[in-house]
Amino acid sequence: MNKPERIFVAGHRGMVGSALVRALRARPDVELVLQTRQQLDLCDGTQVDTFFARSGIDTVYVAAARVGGIHANHHYPAEFIRQNLLIQTHVIHAAWRHHIGKLLFLGSSCIYPRLAPQPISEESLLTGPLEPTNEPYAVAKIAGIKLCESYNRQYGTDFRCLMPTNLYGPGDNFHAEDSHVLPALIRRFHDAMIHGQPHVTIWGSGDPLREFLHVDDLATACLHLMALPREELNKLVTPQRSHLNVGSGEEVRIGHLATMIAEAVGYEGHIAFDTNRPDGTPRKLLDSSKLRHLGWQPSISLREGIESTVQHYLAAHATSSMDLASRGYVERPQLRL
Repeated sequence: MNKPERIFVAGHRGMVGSALVRALRARPDVELVLQTRQQLDLCDGTQVDTFFARSGIDTVYVAAARVGGIHANHHYPAEFIRQNLLIQTHVIHAAWRHHIGKLLFLGSSCIYPRLAPQPISEESLLTGPLEPTNEPYAVAKIAGIKLCESYNRQYGTDFRCLMPTNLYGPGDNFHAEDSHVLPALIRRFHDAMIHGQPHVTIWGSGDPLREFLHVDDLATACLHLMALPREELNKLVTPQRSHLNVGSGEEVRIGHLATMIAEAVGYEGHIAFDTNRPDGTPRKLLDSSKLRHLGWQPSISLREGIESTVQHYLAAHATSSMDLASRGYVERPQLRL
């Protein structure tokens, strides 16, 4: 019997990490190696090196990161750049030091210039100024890509990089201010509904275009990419541009997104837009043609994904059906508490 592949998912309790765990647990040939933040502080290089030295890991997925929306990036820029630089540097270096066979580093579409030509190709990296509202986070993620590329060039490692578009799904951060736009809207519309608020105000004009990918689709993309032979992957990447984009290819205006989420939650009040607040990047659509050429396709539509994410949110955060009913909530057939 073949020995199972020992896979370490860094950040397994986050939205991306938990999706990877769900996908990997479906494979009989995998043995997961998981550590909580209390067991292993990824910002501590000594702890990380000791862990790799004794764990017999074959493959690493770097899904651990400090993440957040415009509000969080604005208020905590030092934490965003420092913690992400520390996490990825310690994990990537330890993977090389202890002869890990494969590593996947997960970044973000915010690595690209604010006004990059659309759809954004991998070649757009470092061709213009970044979006100011999340520049420290983006710089850290760019450094992670270059760290992987540099180890591959100098040491012959097999470290791969995948840059997702805006993600959402179960396990997301639903904080009303510190989360990304889609989960934040789910939280705000749900709160407005159960408290009988007649309107919800959203930052910006509602005009920016965004692409969203369900986190379970990202997980399948990660496993697909890691299963590819290096020779096949090298046909589409170079040592100077080794990362690949992953997105749904489906764009939506923030205003329309808000309407879709309000409908999924059941909120029937007025949606207003505060044009004194920043919009962020006007449009962001990734060119994911390279990954699709390698055989991956997304399977979850935005509307389907929003409905299922609302269900996960209600199951995790609503107190009880009786409590909600006492505040005027009428349960919709597709939303189960």
